[in-house]
Amino acid sequence: MSRFKTIKEATEAWVHEMNAIPQGMILRLFQDHPDDWTEVTKPSKYDRVYVFDNGDYGEITDIDEETEEYIISLDNGKEIRCENGDFEVDHYDSLPMWGTMWSFGDSCDDWWLEECNGIELMSQCGFRIYESEEFGYFFGIDGAGYDFYESHWIPLYKARGLQWHKTETEE
Repeated sequence: MSRFKTIKEATEAWVHEMNAIPQGMILRLFQDHPDDWTEVTKPSKYDRVYVFDNGDYGEITDIDEETEEYIISLDNGKEIRCENGDFEVDHYDSLPMWGTMWSFGDSCDDWWLEECNGIELMSQCGFRIYESEEFGYFFGIDGAGYDFYESHWIPLYKARGLQWHKTETEE
């Protein structure tokens, strides 16, 4: 029996179980111990990137799962294929735009993140993910002014494989 009628209700309950951390706290830890922090976010579709070989900017339009190559549409109109490491994602700042970051409140979610391709899946859902040697994983949303549940949290709930809602009522 499902606990929640809709996927949005289930997702909201899951998010409320997470640890919400003001970004100012993360920033202070980041500044005090910069060598203890690594951004582990994987490049994903629609990320703006800088390509090292030709010095051009562009956008990831697709990812070839077989070859693990990224298809990048350059600003000059050309389309190229690159491997991870041939470009860098062009983030606006060192931390996500939104002023709150989270960590999972359940060790099962942490296990999924580390052992079940969770970093890749979270990246595809639009999260930026950081690892602290001392404190574990933290993640945030690099955006503002739109529905985070629709764009990030519900896709993450689905990617995580959770089914706390009645399946016949997806919305």
